[in-house]
Amino acid sequence: MRIAQPPVLESSTPPRQAARRTAVLGSPVGQSITAALHRAGLTAMGLDWSYQNIECDETELPHVLAGLEGGWAGLALGMPLKRAVLPLIDEVSDLGLDVGGVNTVVFRRGRSHGESTDVYGMLTAMREAGVTSPGSAVVLGGGATACSALAALRELGVLEPSVVVRERSRAAEATAAAGRLGIAVDVHTFGSLEQLLPGAGLVISTLPAGGADAFAAAVMHSRAAVFDVVTSAWPTRLVKAAGFAGSTVVDGVSFAVHQAARQLELLTGRSDVPVAALRRAAQEELLRRAD
Repeated sequence: MRIAQPPVLESSTPPRQAARRTAVLGSPVGQSITAALHRAGLTAMGLDWSYQNIECDETELPHVLAGLEGGWAGLALGMPLKRAVLPLIDEVSDLGLDVGGVNTVVFRRGRSHGESTDVYGMLTAMREAGVTSPGSAVVLGGGATACSALAALRELGVLEPSVVVRERSRAAEATAAAGRLGIAVDVHTFGSLEQLLPGAGLVISTLPAGGADAFAAAVMHSRAAVFDVVTSAWPTRLVKAAGFAGSTVVDGVSFAVHQAARQLELLTGRSDVPVAALRRAAQEELLRRAD
């Protein structure tokens, strides 16, 4: 099964649209740079839309969705809402069902449609860095982002990746997603990581900021390409170590930019999203946070 294609965009430059509303939801929502990227993109596209951050966890999500009135174009969802939203919306894309979550909800003609742009963002960032045929891969972590990584790896022809977690029970989500995606995964604990790395073409860390620091040296010596999805503490220790080894590094900021650009395409119905403006906004936001 291939990844379901997103809805076809009818025009790259439609007539000027009336002001709409959109938001990013999550807990803690302040960690996300999505709002900064979306605001920059909407401004560059000439759309005077309102955009806000909404602090929201799983228990609050049904109430928040029920309270949305007219004028909403859609929502971006952060953790931990990507899975919790599935039973609360009208339609879910095939890809969203496969990976077990969506990060975008679009409102069209009175119905809500859920889509995942994380896989698109990962694939685009990897291809941009020249990672197109890694052959084999090791995924650190077994949660929602790891599920998207497995879908992206399938598109790159990696059908038997290794998933490394602290305890095997933590890989249940990724193992279930692999079954829906039609691929196989080998589950290991971090104690086996050094034995897995020789010969690996790619290491994808889906761990939170600092979570992969302890493995930086081992990954560096493997010379594998490295993709660290973290944006809040970029560049991470893992990425720095890989860079010293001369390994290919996939930018977690590029992942955030490309997935946000695809979100804006879905929310606005336009294909002229200015990726360069989003990238500048990401760099400015990360510099602001570093001050």
